[in-house]
Amino acid sequence: MALQEPIASSTGPAPATADVSPQRQRSLARAARHDILRRLAPPLRHDMVVHLQSLGMMAEALSARMERGAVAGNELAGSVSKLKRLSRQAVTRCLEVCTWMEPGEDDTIGLRDGVTEVVRLLSTSLNFRGFDLRCEPCDGTFEVTRSALRFLLAAAILTLADAAPAPGQIAVRTAQSSTHGVISVEYQPEPVEATFTQLHESGDAPLSWLEVQALAAQLGVELLRNGEAIILRLPRAVVTSPLKMAAT
Repeated sequence: MALQEPIASSTGPAPATADVSPQRQRSLARAARHDILRRLAPPLRHDMVVHLQSLGMMAEALSARMERGAVAGNELAGSVSKLKRLSRQAVTRCLEVCTWMEPGEDDTIGLRDGVTEVVRLLSTSLNFRGFDLRCEPCDGTFEVTRSALRFLLAAAILTLADAAPAPGQIAVRTAQSSTHGVISVEYQPEPVEATFTQLHESGDAPLSWLEVQALAAQLGVELLRNGEAIILRLPRAVVTSPLKMAAT
């Protein structure tokens, strides 16, 4: 699906949610957030644990060497420095994961960086299921709301993977105009003659497309699904309140 789809001129909520009451729409949007986080829990947990495991393994190795008296003063200082660095990295990563639940003060990100983050998060788990998740390189630093990109791009990728009849490639492409960033997500089956592992189910209930549409409407993102492709059109992020200054 090309990025110049008719969605570029559409406005307002998706037709499926246009006649839903505001209260019902908020409930659907909350349900979508909950379900998307549920599906992302394993990769988010891995993102936190991988740094903590490195920290723990190094601490255990250093402790064992100290018990044997095999650590010189300069080596100890170097090991402590590495432990501090790993500790900072672990804390930073845990705080980043927490922003999925509660966005930070500056909830903006460049379109390219935001797409790369979501693709990196999901690529391994989707590869186990039989999908090659790819992000085509893009230029520019067009800024969008980070939480909107995170939730809706993840939802689009998971939706296409859940509906796919066979292993294949999920390609993510981006483009931008003066006012919007556009993300196209498309599933393409592998050639019939190719030999791949069997398609594996996620084991989780699929996301509700009605709920995803409600979330998109709440976040001010235009959303279009056309067969095996989904397009997101995100407005430029605007900072509406001054950032708090950190204490010195």
